[in-house]
Parts: sequence; C-alpha cells; structure tokens
Amino acid sequence: MRVVIAEDSVLLREGLTRLLTDRGHEVVAGVGDGDALIKTITELHDQGELPDVVVADVRMPPTHTDEGVRAAVQLRRAHPGLGVLVLSQYVEERYATELLAGSSRGVGYLLKDRVAEVREFVDAVVRVAGGGTALDPEVVAQLLGRSRKQDVLERLTPREREVLGLMAEGRTNSAIARQLVVSDGAVEKHVSNIFLKLDLSPSDGDHRRVLAVLTYLNS
Repeated sequence: MRVVIAEDSVLLREGLTRLLTDRGHEVVAGVGDGDALIKTITELHDQGELPDVVVADVRMPPTHTDEGVRAAVQLRRAHPGLGVLVLSQYVEERYATELLAGSSRGVGYLLKDRVAEVREFVDAVVRVAGGGTALDPEVVAQLLGRSRKQDVLERLTPREREVLGLMAEGRTNSAIARQLVVSDGAVEKHVSNIFLKLDLSPSDGDHRRVLAVLTYLNS
C-alpha cells in the first residue's frame, strides 16, 4: 500500500509514517498543508505513481480551519480512485457531510484518538485504500442524529415551515398572522400542527414553543 500523509504536526506525521512503514506499507510523501498535498498528488499522478490512499488532517495551515478537508474533497473529485482518510480532533458534521457527499467508496473520517488504537487505525487505512469505508462511530452517531432531525422537519408543510421560521425569529402568533396576512386562528392551527408533527405533547415542564424552535435551529 502506498500512502501520502498530510499533517502539519511533524511529530504526528512522523508517528503515522512509522506506524505504517513498520507494517510493510510505503509512505511515499509527507506534507504539512493542503496546497502541498494537492501539488504532491498532482505530481505523482503525472508520473503515473498515484498512491493508494491519502491520510490528511482536517485542519491545516495557514488558517487551521478546513484546508485539509477541502483538499481531500478536491482530490476525490479529480482522482475518484484515490482513497482518502481524514483525521479530526473533534466530530465536525459539516466536513464529514461534505466529504461523504459523493460516493462513499474509498473514504474515511476518524477522530485522532483512534490513532492510538494502532491495529484499528492501520486496518482503517488499508480498508479505505481498497475502496472501502472507515467512519468513526461518533461521526456516524452525530450524522444519524442530524438526519433524524431533518426527517422530523420534513413532516411539515411549506406553510408550517414558514410559520416555524417566524417563531424562531421570536414573533408572536399575532405578528406571524400579520406577516402572512392570515387570521390568528389560522396561525394557531399551524402551530398546533407543528407541535403534533414534532411529537411535542403538552407538558408542564417543557415549553413546546421553545422546543419547536430549538428543533428548527438544530436542523
């Protein structure tokens, strides 16, 4: 297996290299930022020596925000057969979703803590290189949770979504009625339907309006 590692921490980059080479794999390059990663992969491709997999940190210089994952997404588009495994300190749903937006073949997203579990980490790299998938359990859990929230909102009609959006702006039923040019009774009916569809039953301890808005914002 031929690997390129993109990690700005020299210590971690050398550690990953050692883990892989000790198990018989070849680390053909190690770089410290997203631009260098893209340049390296482009050069290797032009030489007919595209690696099997890239292992890249999500956050790298110069801004330490999303350089790594943006490079990974760009490389997957340019080289569909290239395996890409990204490492992150925390679960970042937006980046995981962006990476998985296309085909899930040959893609992985792991928390850096998993690197300490050497066998599992190396197995994940090999699996991604072979066209498989390696997703951290915590990433899966959060993405599934997000999906469930979106599914709940899909129960709402376009008008109910509009009403909920205005509720999220802090508007009263009367203000919503004026905005939509409908009666107060019509808004009350929409709000009742929203509570019903979001499974928000009457409760002394919970304020359904607040819970509905939180569901909307978290989606």
